[in-house]
Amino acid sequence: MASVLVVEDDAVIRAALIEVLSGHGHAVKTANQGFEALREITQSPPDIVVLDLGLPDLDGLDVLRMIRGISRVPVLVATARDDDTEIIRLLNAGADDYMVKPFSGGQLVARLGAVLRRSAPADVPAPRQPVLHIGDLHIDPTARTAHLAGRELPLTRREFDLLAYLAAHADQVVSRRRILTEVWQQPYLEEQTVDVHLSALRRKLGEKARQPRYLRTVRGIGIKLVGTP
Repeated sequence: MASVLVVEDDAVIRAALIEVLSGHGHAVKTANQGFEALREITQSPPDIVVLDLGLPDLDGLDVLRMIRGISRVPVLVATARDDDTEIIRLLNAGADDYMVKPFSGGQLVARLGAVLRRSAPADVPAPRQPVLHIGDLHIDPTARTAHLAGRELPLTRREFDLLAYLAAHADQVVSRRRILTEVWQQPYLEEQTVDVHLSALRRKLGEKARQPRYLRTVRGIGIKLVGTP
């Protein structure tokens, strides 16, 4: 089973999470502050983090961003904030999934297991995928690098996933809902999530929505990565 770091300042909730997770065979460590969690991740990296947002020393969103600065450990956010804007911010900041309080122990265990399965390395190395060449844009899905006119693009994990997916479907119009299903694997998310990442990609590609070179929006239908000007 997995080693789980529970970051929760409420002693009652923390004890309940420990009971549920340890009862399903997980090894549980805890932290009740953001800086304590960051030290634990650095010194003894867990397999997954369950992160509460309402911490006494740091806002949980800031903690999430700091985690992403030092580690790729999967993060499952437990939050009482259920508005779409906040959820989008969490996912864009690097959360792998989220649960809105209150939630059952069964839901926690199921969500945790799903995140671990998605993030687990394959037992057998995947075959090398061909490099995609689209104009001056070169995308290597295996090395997870993208270059524009010989310059490597500083993409986040999700930005690269989105760009690689669009490149693999170059000159095809792809709906936002399909992108959420096949790239995020979370079709229930708001379509604005895709737009946020598209905006970031455009900036890094040096283009604007009104003057696109590669990323074209087809109104009412979706997005396509254009192979030829």
